[in-house]
Amino acid sequence: MFRASTHLAITLMATAVVVGCAVVADRAPGPPAAIPSPAGLPSPVPSSLASPASPVENPTPAGIGAAGAPGAAAVPAPTGTPGNATVAENAKEGDPRWRVTNRGAEHEIEGFADRVSVLPGEPFRLYVSTTADHYTARAFRMGWYGGAGARMVWESARTPGERQERSRTIAATRAVTAGHWRPGSEVDTTGWPEGSYLIRLDAATGGQRYVPLTVRSASTQGRVVVVNAVTTWQAYNLWGGRSLYLGPGGFEDRSRAVSFDRPYDTSGARLFLDLERDAIEVAEHSGVPLAYITNLELESDPRVLDGARGLVSLGHDEYWSTRMRRTVEAARDHGTNVAFLGANAVYWRIRFAATPMGRNRMIVCHKDAAEDPTTDRWRESEPESSLTGPMYNCFPAEAAYVVHRADSWIFEGTGVRRGTTFPGMAGVETDEVLPGVPRPMEILSISPVDCGGRATTAHSAYYTAPSGAGVFSSGTMRWVCAMRGSRCGHGVTDQAGLFVRRATTNILRAFAAGPAAHEHPARDNLTPLGLAGPLRGRDGHRDRDSRPDSRRDGHRDRGRDDGRAPDGRPDRDGRRRRGSHYTHERARSTAFSQRVYAVPS
Repeated sequence: MFRASTHLAITLMATAVVVGCAVVADRAPGPPAAIPSPAGLPSPVPSSLASPASPVENPTPAGIGAAGAPGAAAVPAPTGTPGNATVAENAKEGDPRWRVTNRGAEHEIEGFADRVSVLPGEPFRLYVSTTADHYTARAFRMGWYGGAGARMVWESARTPGERQERSRTIAATRAVTAGHWRPGSEVDTTGWPEGSYLIRLDAATGGQRYVPLTVRSASTQGRVVVVNAVTTWQAYNLWGGRSLYLGPGGFEDRSRAVSFDRPYDTSGARLFLDLERDAIEVAEHSGVPLAYITNLELESDPRVLDGARGLVSLGHDEYWSTRMRRTVEAARDHGTNVAFLGANAVYWRIRFAATPMGRNRMIVCHKDAAEDPTTDRWRESEPESSLTGPMYNCFPAEAAYVVHRADSWIFEGTGVRRGTTFPGMAGVETDEVLPGVPRPMEILSISPVDCGGRATTAHSAYYTAPSGAGVFSSGTMRWVCAMRGSRCGHGVTDQAGLFVRRATTNILRAFAAGPAAHEHPARDNLTPLGLAGPLRGRDGHRDRDSRPDSRRDGHRDRGRDDGRAPDGRPDRDGRRRRGSHYTHERARSTAFSQRVYAVPS
């Protein structure tokens, strides 16, 4: 367990960390900064570099330069099939003015929708509170659009403003709600293409906020499915003063349930902008046929992924119900590929409840089995690694991403070699492969990590299932952030942006072709890395005798004080232990729920 001094140090460190990435996309009015695009990536790896080379110290990726640099070959054009709606949509003119450029004063304008997702043509209502006399709402579909990033599909008439009542707190769960607000007019989505949307609320006084909405796909057949991680957005949402991490009295005063019947904090789309938008841009530019859902559909429709070629979990997808997990596992076991473009996925187990606005609009997660045994960590009974491969092992992580299996098809065209290093790309949470994962498993990167003073390792990995499905896990929460190159902050470079965009495009295109193992079987390399033993212990730890020998594989001894101990279980006297994962959650609540950005998000 952490000592008090360690707890304080990590809490202070977490306050200083800008979690996930530094969002600069909407910091100032005017045209957006140039976004590194897949164009400008180097040509495929020469055959002479197709096999792993000896490790080199701080090498530069061979052939990687700035986008559009002389001699840099463009990524292949989108490979969409005739009639591909994604390609046709992105050929339309975009609108770079989608960004919030002025949040205004607190409560100057804010709102939420009565639906998390709708089918095309289904209506929804906006609930808006503003101190302005009137406001306008505009709906932007997020995508590539030649680098503009979005296209406006709808604009409301000038609407009278109203300052709504203050939030209310439900005593039993400390959940915050604005469900008592008066609704606005119904919005018709006829003609809105499937996709992820930001509805921007513009107050007459100048303040702006977003309301996120997904126009979901009626069918995912033959497509790669992008999943908006709305359960995790809501878990970290501090609007009204409470989240699953924090309340007015700190961590112990946190909500035990959070409601979709309220606005999101800060810009109104903080986690979407931090951890999802850039991946959606890359996916739409890739030319693969895409479908869109939220993870609420994974809960409500066990057949939502029938016939899907792949599923993409974006930058942080931490909160999963049992039905969500079974839906994805069943799809994988029927040949649907899965990509986790983040870290710390499938960590907390949740359940859903209804609110007066509808079913599944309340997420319940006590984070304490003594209060509710159905909402503890997944690894207490069923480690997430059986689905994800690598599993969460570190916060706060700050490290370079180090390529290990350079000749992987995932890295084709990036010019990397074994030992190629991308500063700052492993963080702020990372995952590690432990013994007992699905096989065959291929370790793609081995990144030594400083985890708040504790040495550990982060892995990107790829495994293939008996069904032929391929499963990729980036092992770092900054995978999506790195798509912005140096605009990600944390020392991430533009070269990293090119690398990650190309690797992600390779994954999307291979996954769109069908079960990836048919063309790209995982080449198991766990045994030489000392990771081939069985998983032991209900918390996901390997026992001491199954740790890899640091002299053999280059891993540093990590110790056991990593926030993953099997704490929270009863002691002999029946009382609950408050172990390291509670300390860890307090630190994360500071970083995620109380962070202050240098620029708006």
